[in-house]
Amino acid sequence: MDVWQTSLVSSLAALRSSILNALLLNQSHTSESSINASEIPGHYAPIIELQSITKSFGRFVALRGVTVSMPSGVTGLLGPNGAGKSTLIKILLGLLRATSGKGSVLGMPLSGSSRAIRQLVGYMPEDDCYLPSLSGVECVQFAARLNCIPAVEALRRSHEILDFCGAGQERYRNVETYSTGMRQKLKFAQAIVHDPPLLILDEPTAGLDPDERDTMLERIRGLSNRHGKSIVICTHILPDVQHVSDYVVILAGGRVSVAKPMTELARPSVPAMQIRTIGPVAVLREALERKGKIVTLSQTGVLNVQGNTDEDIRLIWHTAAEHDVVIRSLLPARNSMETIFLEAIQAMPQGTNHANS
Repeated sequence: MDVWQTSLVSSLAALRSSILNALLLNQSHTSESSINASEIPGHYAPIIELQSITKSFGRFVALRGVTVSMPSGVTGLLGPNGAGKSTLIKILLGLLRATSGKGSVLGMPLSGSSRAIRQLVGYMPEDDCYLPSLSGVECVQFAARLNCIPAVEALRRSHEILDFCGAGQERYRNVETYSTGMRQKLKFAQAIVHDPPLLILDEPTAGLDPDERDTMLERIRGLSNRHGKSIVICTHILPDVQHVSDYVVILAGGRVSVAKPMTELARPSVPAMQIRTIGPVAVLREALERKGKIVTLSQTGVLNVQGNTDEDIRLIWHTAAEHDVVIRSLLPARNSMETIFLEAIQAMPQGTNHANS
């Protein structure tokens, strides 16, 4: 390493040290009370509550009277590009101040509690956020130190969290050499290393291959179910929301279009059963229609039969047996997340302004 490179590395190390010391000093002298996450109850009802939140940038209105309560568990925050999701997240984190309205996060008011709220929130941004020349474990340790965790404990937690995230020896490599998937794991580890009761995850599965995506979703579900974390997921991957969410909020044009439990949204307006068979389904479809049932066939070969009473189910089984049709699965019909999303967007007034989201 030549003199110039040595000087650059020394300067980066000094800069990191200065940033860390300044932030820790600022934390210790803040006028707002310092709150330890371990001292906060694990259940809030609601976790996030907003009343008539409006945000304007000059004449441009990004959020229009947003009123919503997000319960504990996993909440999916959805919306088309420009719906106001990013603006809303910045307001929740205290990075933007609402033009009007009020709200609370973890029982603390948005006004005057931004630092206390950020101490109790783990945020995973969509964009990469790391310092060059640091290894993965150093990045996670740095995030822990910024949350006032002592150096040795921060290092211990970093290794523990990276194990949880499935990071192996690559944790010792510089982060600029990481693949997209590894950077996603790194950002996730940084968000949870200080054990916050609330996580806000922006596109947590973006760039992951199918196996890693399923694993990430299982980690998120496990943090909620087994560790009592409340999680807000902001994503465009609709099946992910249906897979892990307990509650769904859909924004459109800066307004709340939908805010309901996932179970309620997934329930079709007309009760029905979905049938998957081994082999062609045409015989079963025609037989059920001759018996007066209303049957539709999806593009994926799934039969949708209206009615879900015990009598309806017995009729389906008997009809299949009569015509030697093997039923692979018979389940209550559910609305797809795509259907829910499109209906929510179409229900909103046309021509509304959009925010960067």
